[in-house]
Amino acid sequence: MALLVINKNGIYCAQGDFYIDPWRPVARAIITHAHSDHARAGMGSYLCHPLTAPVLRQRLGKDINIQTQNYGFRHQIGGVNLCLYPAGHLPGSAQVRLEYKGEVWVVSGDYKLQADSLCQSFEPVPCHHFITESTFGLPIYQWPEPDNVFAEIKEWWSDNQASGRVSIIGAYSLGKAQRVLGGLDPSLGPIYCHGAVENVNQIYREQGLSLVETRLIPSDFKRQDMLGAIVLAPPSALGSAWSRKLGPQSTAFCSGWMAVRGARRRRAADRGFVLSDHADWPGLNQAVLATGAESIYVTHGYKDIYARWLREEYGLNAQSVETLYEGGSADEAGTLGL
Repeated sequence: MALLVINKNGIYCAQGDFYIDPWRPVARAIITHAHSDHARAGMGSYLCHPLTAPVLRQRLGKDINIQTQNYGFRHQIGGVNLCLYPAGHLPGSAQVRLEYKGEVWVVSGDYKLQADSLCQSFEPVPCHHFITESTFGLPIYQWPEPDNVFAEIKEWWSDNQASGRVSIIGAYSLGKAQRVLGGLDPSLGPIYCHGAVENVNQIYREQGLSLVETRLIPSDFKRQDMLGAIVLAPPSALGSAWSRKLGPQSTAFCSGWMAVRGARRRRAADRGFVLSDHADWPGLNQAVLATGAESIYVTHGYKDIYARWLREEYGLNAQSVETLYEGGSADEAGTLGL
């Protein structure tokens, strides 16, 4: 019997009697990160990285039962050795390594290989079986260098200032917005945040993460207060009645989906910046091969296509598996209880 199986509740380890990122209420859940498709309400207990815990409490309730575990620390559950490793997706995101009788499985959750000033970098973990996402599992998805993207954002912001427009960036409230903040130049002008973004900023600051100074948009703001400013907001806020109150504006969306022509138009944004917290095509291949795994299980995204590629190109035992993960396709705004 395999150490991990997928049933109606999620990825299950019978030997330890726990689930990893379950999508239905279970007694014991190991959580890779706090995005809503991986961390849901109703679990008897949660185990996660310390940076994930305060976001879970904000989202799911202050009284939930949480145990935290740092990267690299090992402990046993039902004879199964469990250890968390950095996934690089957002602060506190983790891969879950399980070992039982010499057999090693790794559940990667969501991950990226690009450098991120707020995250510990993705760490390849040797294993026999590797469960990988494939959100951007097509060759068309290859990310530009982040420094180049931030230079484009700076130029766009400056152009908007010269034209008397407010710059509004749509970015997922948890993780993406804070990564964008890390690339902004605060000397260029004031940085405002929507309440959903600012609440996450505050959680991260309380955990000791360094973020540039931001301002919460007050309910009684005046349009002249916004002159020269840049605003970070959930993608759902773009084009909303809330955003229209900010005055003349130019809008942008930060996402890996912006690598595809037409995606910006579907998002009703003036600009699209290619910045993703998931691995691109080269990153997926690099990560999979670095594990040395003999069996690969491909979840959400282009899972059938990517599994076939791994079989045909690298001769790996790869198969796609059905999960309820969304892999960044859903707007995280509104799922944080903020």
